[in-house]
Amino acid sequence: MDRMTVLSRVGADGVLHVSVPVGVTEANRPVQVTIEPAADKSDSASEYGVWLEGLAGRWQGEFVRGEWHSGAPR
Repeated sequence: MDRMTVLSRVGADGVLHVSVPVGVTEANRPVQVTIEPAADKSDSASEYGVWLEGLAGRWQGEFVRGEWHSGAPR
């Protein structure tokens, strides 16, 4: 059996439910489960949103379409 990482979320009731199908060939083998908090991605997503909002209105100049360098039709 290979080592695996499973990401899950604790429910509103404070209980973590995890179901990991590993296959019949791994039946009756001992395993070790370690629970640790995962990195919270929500902070980086909100920081990205703030950065993206800060770009609004910053473009100055004209939009110019560059030359088409592909053999594909336009």
